[in-house]
Amino acid sequence: MLLEMRTYFDARHGGPYDRGTADSWYNRSRNPHFFRGATYDSPKVEEKDMTVFEIKEYNAGFDENESDTNARKN
Repeated sequence: MLLEMRTYFDARHGGPYDRGTADSWYNRSRNPHFFRGATYDSPKVEEKDMTVFEIKEYNAGFDENESDTNARKN
């Protein structure tokens, strides 16, 4: 029996996945980061201090938004 493996990301506002989608949406360059709590109201975590999984979350959000050509702020 083959089991399908899925990865679930925390999509909370300020989290790595959310920040990845936001950077893509606003046409910013890829720059993995996230906030411990609310965006801009809590400590920012830079890529050098992120886990491999947190960077994966950020990149997944960025890449998913990039794949949707209508998902950009004009």
